[in-house]
Amino acid sequence: MFYTCLPIPQRWPLEFRWIALWVPWVGVVVGGLLAVIDWVLATLHFPITVSSALVIALAIALTGGLHLDGVMDTADGLAVPDSSRRLAVMSDSRMGAFGGMAAIALVLLKVLALSAITQHRAFVLIAVSVWGRWAQQWAIATYPYLKKEGKGAFHKRALPTSRSTLPNLLLIVLISLGLSSTGWIPMPLLIKTTVAGLILSGLTSHYFYKRLGGQTGDTYGAVVEWTEALLLCSLSAGS
Repeated sequence: MFYTCLPIPQRWPLEFRWIALWVPWVGVVVGGLLAVIDWVLATLHFPITVSSALVIALAIALTGGLHLDGVMDTADGLAVPDSSRRLAVMSDSRMGAFGGMAAIALVLLKVLALSAITQHRAFVLIAVSVWGRWAQQWAIATYPYLKKEGKGAFHKRALPTSRSTLPNLLLIVLISLGLSSTGWIPMPLLIKTTVAGLILSGLTSHYFYKRLGGQTGDTYGAVVEWTEALLLCSLSAGS
């Protein structure tokens, strides 16, 4: 309910304090749904560019634009020369020019990169969604949170140190190896995805830390989106 627009029965008890522990598995759900839609579009003989655009649009719809909003707010904040005003600008709900440009660039990169990937698209969509959200975990656990309050504050309490991210990382790798052993995923693709996912997770979160001195709820979203976009670009090379 927190990370997606998927309907949840109202009778279910909701406890948000520990949801940061589960975000990679939200990625499995989101990526899995995208993979199914992508397969349906391919079955209906949609051109791959059109299918890719529809899949990326659906990804935004499934998350309610939550992470993309973080991209825009972060871009607007980083565009301010006065570092003392950046957090205030990021908290402003109005979108600035730099936020709009960042959103356009991000969506274009995703659509074009996904269009270039013609094989194993189901795995790619799931893997990219998972690694983007593991990158968010790494950003939460490794770097200080810059606000005393806010939606991201309880995430830091759920993931207090970088060691908190290791169980999910181990599960991601083990499950990927298991799928590869069945022959569904070629080992070179698995290795490429894992190495690129790890590197980009570290780089995106560290970039925002260096620019801001820490992380916010907006940068958590930006880390998800930019890790996904750059990982798609990496996987498109040689496709």
